[in-house]
Amino acid sequence: MMVSTKGRYALTVMVDLARSSGDGFVSLADIAERENLSMKYLESIISILNKGGMLQSLRGKNGGYRLARDPAEYSVNEILLLTEGTLAPVNCIMQDGVQCEKAATCSTLPLWAGLDKVIESYLSRITLEDIITGNRRKMLGEYCSSCEV
Repeated sequence: MMVSTKGRYALTVMVDLARSSGDGFVSLADIAERENLSMKYLESIISILNKGGMLQSLRGKNGGYRLARDPAEYSVNEILLLTEGTLAPVNCIMQDGVQCEKAATCSTLPLWAGLDKVIESYLSRITLEDIITGNRRKMLGEYCSSCEV
């Protein structure tokens, strides 16, 4: 699994908006400046997030974007799935199930399917709220017992 720049920046934008959730609508220019992101690239990411129902938008002088839900209601998994399409570790495992003609005889398929479930489970547990509050214990959790929390 490789998260693209689009996915990483989408998560960055959502975290920025979560941090600003009490401030009303936030302009793209403000997000771009705070996060040091290209305005043009940010527009394409915001479009995906907005069409995906993750944001509310308002046009006009005091317009901008804000989260459609509470930060605790967004999982990292849903944000990345919206922008990436899939988080599968290999091409033969996609959202619609196994897409391989050799699936019945593939000895490594169970490994990849298991890894896919671990990734989904982990990313589904982490919310925007966890990120903005710095819940390192939850983010590192059981997967990194030797990591400093």
